[in-house]
Amino acid sequence: MTYDLFIGDRTYSSWSLRGWLMFEKFGLPYRVQMVGLYDGTMAQDLADLAPARLVPVMRTPEGDVVQDTLAIAETLAERHPEAGLWPADPAARALARGIVAEMHSGFAALRGACPMNLARAYANFAPSAAVLADLERLDFLWSLARQRFGGQGPWLFGAYSIADAFYAPVAARIAGYALPVSAESQAYVDAHLADPAFRQWRAEGLTKSYDPEPYAMDLPKRPWPGDAA
Repeated sequence: MTYDLFIGDRTYSSWSLRGWLMFEKFGLPYRVQMVGLYDGTMAQDLADLAPARLVPVMRTPEGDVVQDTLAIAETLAERHPEAGLWPADPAARALARGIVAEMHSGFAALRGACPMNLARAYANFAPSAAVLADLERLDFLWSLARQRFGGQGPWLFGAYSIADAFYAPVAARIAGYALPVSAESQAYVDAHLADPAFRQWRAEGLTKSYDPEPYAMDLPKRPWPGDAA
């Protein structure tokens, strides 16, 4: 009972990272199929996976195609209730679903100004007022989840959940561009950088190089703030 997971280039595809973490962190059986998001072959690679046109895409063991990370999340949670993808507590689960939905549809300023780039970390990035507003909202949401349901663990709802998978690329953005967040939020970012699954994903992405490099910025470079593997 193995799923096929179609993902884009690991270094840059934030949505692919979310999809992959939902399998890797919860021990669900999967095979990775690479899609050339930055090699220009995505349409060809997804040609047999209608209606999908973006990554990630999941194909179930029965052959059903599921597109979009929210649909993948709910399908996996429905098919594997024992895996604990969502928090067990109903109140925690409701909040988790809300902040996941907000990540899915919001934070446009942060996502636009700070593309996920696991190959580079920059110094002297000057966030706009809109990016700062997104960071303030993140501080609020993360603090709310942690205070209400975080317990003693490092994750938003104590145990790792879909919410953490969705915010992992945000943590990478904060780390890569040295964005200003509260000490509590920085500790959450650091938890992602130290997570073995995240480190594995980044290390595998670094085995491939690009010319020209996507999302390169004319800013001073600094060492990546987390370990590669």
